Amino acid sequence: MTNRRVFILQSVIGTSALASGVAMAAPMVAETDATAKSLGYVADTTQADSKKYPKHTKDQMCSNCALYQGKTAPQGGCPLFPGKDVTAKGWCSAYAKKAA
Repeated sequence: MTNRRVFILQSVIGTSALASGVAMAAPMVAETDATAKSLGYVADTTQADSKKYPKHTKDQMCSNCALYQGKTAPQGGCPLFPGKDVTAKGWCSAYAKKAA
């Protein structure tokens, strides 16, 4: 009986949070993630490998990338990492400048 009550309470709270527009944070992409490694993802753009990615500049970061879905948040989604968030100050080799 207790498990049923807990389940119902959690369901109501979760539904209420979604209905009110409160987003649940997704887990962060780890730099060790296979996709992240293949794209050279770093959580801090200043840590990008300049030898491997010579076209990278320090002003390129997830927050001004066309793929970033976080708007002004310190972290947000990216379609390259489904179900995970990237840092706004991060960078990867798929960087594409957001249209002005």
